[in-house]
Amino acid sequence: MSTQKVFDPQDIESNKGMAALSYVGILFIVPLLAAKESEYAKFHANQGLVFFIASIIVSIASGILSIIPFIGGIFSFSAWVLVLAGFIMGLVNALQGQAKELPIIGQFEIIK
Repeated sequence: MSTQKVFDPQDIESNKGMAALSYVGILFIVPLLAAKESEYAKFHANQGLVFFIASIIVSIASGILSIIPFIGGIFSFSAWVLVLAGFIMGLVNALQGQAKELPIIGQFEIIK
C-alpha cells in the first residue's frame, strides 16, 4: 500500500524538477547536492535511490535468468515492464507535487 507524505507547498513547487531528476538513474544524487534543504526533493531522492538499486537487481537477475530459454525471457520482459512502470509513477508523482511511495520498494528509507 502506497502512502502519501505532506510537505510545504512552497518547497514542492520550488523543487519539482529536482525531485523528477531523482528517477533518472544515478541522477538521484543531484537533488541531494543541489536542493539540500528541501524535504520534498530528499523524499524523492530516497525513492530514486531505492528505485535505482531495484533496477540494478532486476538487470542482474535478468542477465542470469536469460540463460533459461523461455522462462528467462518472460521474467526479463515482465521485470522491465515493472521497472518502466515504477519510473513513470515516480516521475509523474514528482512533477505533480505528490510524495507517494513507490509500490513494494518505496517503504525503504535509505536517505534520512
